[in-house]
Order: sequence, then C-alpha cells, then structure tokens
Amino acid sequence: MPSFPPPGTVTICEINRNLVTAAEPLSEDRAKETYAKVLGTVFSPVSFATDHLISSPSPEQGADQRVRTEDSDQRNSWSTALRAILSDSIKLLFHPVDVKSLSEVDLHGVSWHQHKHILAFISGPNHVTIRDYEDSEGKEPFILTHESQRDVKLLEWRPNGGRTLSVACKGGICIWTASNPGNIASVRSGVASGTLSRGSGARWTLVDFLRSHDDEQISALSWSPDGRYPNYSSFTIWDVAQGLGTPIRRGLGGISMLKWSPTGDYFFAAKFDGTFYLWETNTWTSELWSSTSGFVTGATWDPDGHMILIAFSDSSTLGSIHFASKPPSLDAHLLPVDLPEVKSLSHSRGIEKIAWDGSGERLAISYKDGGEMSEGLIAIYDVRRSPLISASLIGFIRGPGSNPRPLAFSFHDKFKQGPLLSVCWSSGFCSTYPLIFRSHFSAPGTSVDSLAPWLELHCFLTEAFCGCAVEEILFALTYLMFWTCVVTFPALNIQSVCVCISFLLPPFSDSFRQSRSTCILEVWCSGL
Repeated sequence: MPSFPPPGTVTICEINRNLVTAAEPLSEDRAKETYAKVLGTVFSPVSFATDHLISSPSPEQGADQRVRTEDSDQRNSWSTALRAILSDSIKLLFHPVDVKSLSEVDLHGVSWHQHKHILAFISGPNHVTIRDYEDSEGKEPFILTHESQRDVKLLEWRPNGGRTLSVACKGGICIWTASNPGNIASVRSGVASGTLSRGSGARWTLVDFLRSHDDEQISALSWSPDGRYPNYSSFTIWDVAQGLGTPIRRGLGGISMLKWSPTGDYFFAAKFDGTFYLWETNTWTSELWSSTSGFVTGATWDPDGHMILIAFSDSSTLGSIHFASKPPSLDAHLLPVDLPEVKSLSHSRGIEKIAWDGSGERLAISYKDGGEMSEGLIAIYDVRRSPLISASLIGFIRGPGSNPRPLAFSFHDKFKQGPLLSVCWSSGFCSTYPLIFRSHFSAPGTSVDSLAPWLELHCFLTEAFCGCAVEEILFALTYLMFWTCVVTFPALNIQSVCVCISFLLPPFSDSFRQSRSTCILEVWCSGL
C-alpha cells in the first residue's frame, strides 16, 4: 500500500510506479541525479506570489459588497429599492454565475502548449506567466499583463495556432501571440494592442480581445481541436478569423465548465445546478443529464474521445460516461469509478481536481481537506481501459514549501518520454514532475516476455539474498542482469532494459527503496 511522503520532503518524479522524494529545500540537484539522466533536461520550478490567489475575496464578491454599500446610501425611497431588486433579479436570471461555487470548480489555471515545451499559468489576478523550457539561454519567464486582462480565471493554448494563448477574464478573452524578431504579429483592428518584449528574444502581443456581453466574467473556455473556434461560458462559439460570436443556445446561463472532446465530435458543458449537457457537434443536438452528487467540479476526456471522467462536488467517486455508439450518437452510460483510497487513506470529503494524461495511463487527483499527513497531496493513479476504467493508486506527490496545496495542475500530453505533470502550489511554486514508466521506453518490435527466463533467474537470486544487509550484492546482481540482457538481446534498446530492471528490483532496505530507480540510472550511465 502506498504511503504518504512525510512533511519536510518534496516529490521529484515517478520512475516505474515509484515516486522519488528528497528532503527540503527544493533544489535541482536531485532532479539531475534522477530523471535528467533519462530526459536530458531539468524542469526548474517557477516561483510566483500567491497571497492574492488564496486569501483575498473574489473580485465579484468585492464588487457585490461595494454595490451594496453604495446602494444603501443611495436608496432613499421604496421605489428606488424596488427597481434595484428587479434589476438584480433579471441579471441573475439571464447571467446566473454562482460566484461562491466557482472557487470549487477545477478551472484551467495551468496549461502546456500542445507541441512545444512552453508552460503558461495564472500568477496573479491580472497576470499570466509564460515559461519556455526550449529557451536555451535560460531567460526569466514572461509576465503577460494588459488593461483588458482583469480577474483572470483560466487559460488555454490555441490548438494548431502557433504560440497563441487565450486568457479568460472579466469582460472577455485576451488572445496573445508570440512572434520572433523581424516578424510582426497581426492585430485585429480596433483592439488596444500591447506588446511585451525582452532583449532580442520573442515578444508577446495582445492581438485580439473577444468581448463578452455586459462585461461578463468568463469562467469557462474550450477550443475546438482544430483551433478554429473557442467556446466560452455564455455558450457562444467565436469565429476568431471573422471576430464574430454565435450563441449555440440562448438562455443557457450558469455554465461552470466546457470541454471539447479530442476528436471534436462531442462537447461537454456543466452547470452549477448539478446538470450537464452532452452535445454532438454535427447538428448541435444535446442530451441533458443530472446528478444527485452535487455539481460537476472537474471533467477530462480520454485520449480517444470515447469517454469522459467527471468529478462531483459531493462525491468521492468519479463518474465515467461511455458512448455506446459512434458519433454523432448520444447513446451513453454513466458508470462509477471507485477510488477507495480517497476515504480509507486520506479521510477526505471528496475529490477537488482531476487531470488525465494524453496516453490515458496516468490520472492525477487532489482531495478536499484530508488528515494531517494527507492534506495538500496529489494522488497519482495507474489507469487501465479494457474497456471499463480501473485505477490503481501509485502514490502521492508532495509540493515544496510550507503547507503546500495544489491550486491547479495539468499534464503535458505530447512529451514523448512520458507525461509531465505541472502543479501550481499555494507555497508559490509551479513545479513539473516527469512520470517515467516502461511503456514509454519499449523498443520497437521487442516483447518484454522474451526476457522471462532471465527475469526468473533474477528473482531466484534476489530471493536467495533477501534480508542481506550488504547492498553491494544488489548492485552486482543489477550489473549482471544489465549486461546479460544487452549481450543476449542486442536488438533491445538499452534504455528499455534499464527501465524493465528498475521496475523489478525488490526493495532490500528502506534506504534502497528510495534510491532504487536512481541506482539503475547510474548503472545505465556507467554501462554506456
């Protein structure tokens, strides 16, 4: 059974179902000793200020308080009060955004570029930070700010749109584009553009502002997979090329979450009242669903777009919607995905945030509350789809700093060596965790089953030496197995051999259990 990383430690990465941890303070040395030897790079954490993100009241709540104060001074007659009440009621009827519930929804506060190693995350009420890990000069991150960018709630990269980032805020959506020196970004006519540059590197330009109706707070945003149409919380689809928005269904307010499927065939929309819609995008017909477990707080599609995982505000069990037929059919079934560890280990009230990586093999979940040891951790699950979803707990990620808790997290789905999970912590760090496991290092045309006789011999030898305190024996066995596999199976990828061996090495002692994955990487490097 996985255990909680103790306070005072910080998680570095996963190597074959083993979450490697190190003692605080946070440094790059441990990363260089572990995953950097496989990936060839270190994903340094990015620091940011968090006071305004976790303690201050929401802008809408502050605005409501100011409105009430001003109105109390101005309403000197019953007629004025009556008009104000009617006005507020009509506004709630047509724009029913539940601000109190909004804080419980898993807003997309951190996002990886689809094809590049560029990370964007919300770092302030009006600020977005961009960290380009492909920048060989190691420059400081960009901070995107503009007078139109107020009360930022979520962000998302535009698919197939180069380096274009959309930022949902109060009054509309800011569209930022990066350009290289010598290239000038095209700005839509009438937009109060702003350009941020530094030295001779890339520059970021606000090229468009998709203005919402009545200065609406945008709390949901999703791009179509082809990158042509963004859809936001008033259920309006924008044609970015034309600068025009088309409401798909008028009067559908109170939208808390929008998720376009990876194939573009389906569209998921959730409301604060506990209902959610499944749309097919061929004729834009929908199916209404309702929940008895509260409203939807998180949703994520599988890589094929055949099912969607959903988290609810009053439940510690996930729901998975499986489509029974091909698109555009809306015939689907809602099935539970039980995660018993949520209650038995964390003593939590329920699931807070979820993220599913692009391979469909890793699921990240954060919990509400929890015990002293489990509060603020992120659980990592190994997921299988055959065809129903099953999840087995791998372990827990602990963030850096004092009493960290996850504010937002997201996967980089296109990193070829395995998933990258980036987490913005309340302690003021946005950290990235490589999750390395053997399915991402398999040699083409080679079956792991061909190593069975050698693995059986290895198991026999390790059982014979089990309990021995001399760890040099383990190193000797590791070297023996390494060179035996390399000599006997020259077609095998050396990296695949190392990962398979590290997966099978038993923990002879507590000290080695924490370093066994590092050990095999040392073997790999010395063997080369």
